[in-house]
Amino acid sequence: QVTLVESGGGSVQAGGSLRLSCAALGSADINYCMGWFRQAPGKEREGVALITPTGSTSVKTSLKDRFIISRDNAKNTLYLQIESLVQEDTAMYYCAAKVCPWGWSPLEYKYWGQGTQVTVSA
Repeated sequence: QVTLVESGGGSVQAGGSLRLSCAALGSADINYCMGWFRQAPGKEREGVALITPTGSTSVKTSLKDRFIISRDNAKNTLYLQIESLVQEDTAMYYCAAKVCPWGWSPLEYKYWGQGTQVTVSA
């Protein structure tokens, strides 16, 4: 069983930056593939960035210049650094974990956090 707890969201102005964190609690297995997903109001949940246990990463093509995913296995923590925020980044951001291999579909992921809200204003 893996419990995921996100933090770091908030309200920021366009152009600002945020670092989201996701702590894996309980019997966390550092060998899980993990990902960040987001869901804007009225839209489907979409994959943002993925990472393997050894640190290989994949970021959605349209976000590669601004989003960085990383993990600290010693701390059982996943991160998402977001630079140059734009209003279109406004969404609830979730972290998720699954037995590898990674995948872009939210349906593949067994464990989810409760989400952290990111709101970007003009």
